[in-house]
Amino acid sequence: MIIDDLKPPYYAVIFSTLMTDDLEGYTEAAERMEVLAKQQPGYLGIESARNTIGITVSYWESLETITQWKNNVEHTEVRELGRTKWYKKYQLRICKVEREYGFEN
Repeated sequence: MIIDDLKPPYYAVIFSTLMTDDLEGYTEAAERMEVLAKQQPGYLGIESARNTIGITVSYWESLETITQWKNNVEHTEVRELGRTKWYKKYQLRICKVEREYGFEN
């Protein structure tokens, strides 16, 4: 799903990943993190795609709400599992969205 009702300015956290071959528990953890993120103050939405490279973009009201999410205890525990078990490599980028536009046919 593409989120099309956000009003700039807001922040995007872009999480790009390459996975290992050991994905035991990954799907359940990813689903739990999405449920948990939706409960966080300042959460605006998420978009995700996976092929060879996985890209998940979450949207937030402010840098402070991103930091609160980063410091969530359960999120921290799952992030460590990602580093030790599921990800060969990841890159995280935080961007301020100042303008957006779209198209729908």
